[in-house]
Order: sequence, then C-alpha cells, then structure tokens
Amino acid sequence: MELWRLDGAAAERLKTVVTNDDGRVEGALLEGEAFAAGTYELRFMAGDYRRRAGGPLPEPPFLDVVPVRFGVADPQGHYHVPLLLSAYGYSTYRGS
Repeated sequence: MELWRLDGAAAERLKTVVTNDDGRVEGALLEGEAFAAGTYELRFMAGDYRRRAGGPLPEPPFLDVVPVRFGVADPQGHYHVPLLLSAYGYSTYRGS
C-alpha cells in the first residue's frame, strides 16, 4: 500500500509498505510532525494482496488498486482507515 499527501494537483508519496498475512500494517504510517492536517490518499494494492493470498483471481483483477482519499482535520486525533476487501467489492470507514 502507498500513502500520499495531496496538495491541489501535487501529490507526494510519503510511504510504501507491505501488509502482513492479516492485511495489516505494523505500526503507524505517520507520527509526530510528519502527521499534519491535510488531504491524504491511501492506495491499496488489492490485486497484489489477493495474489499473495493465493485465492482465485481473474486477470486482470476486477479490483487492482483501490484509492481512498481522506482528510485529516485534527492531527492530534487517531486515524485508522481499514479496507474490507472481497473479489468484487470493498468498504472503508474511519476506524477507532
């Protein structure tokens, strides 16, 4: 998965990580001064994840890269952005 900071038409990739076998990231993606108010985008590499999981997957996969754009208004808050994924759909929310 990739984390991007967006500023108008400009986009800066901040981090690229590989999830564990449960599809989770170890630790926070941004902390301290690096975690500022603004607009961000997580790009979930859903096709790569499902290939690693070994289940049946059409080529090309129906869902390959899933972008989730979100705003951080309070950098002191907790932002957890899970992606619940199936072969043909997904959902996301601000978790606790």
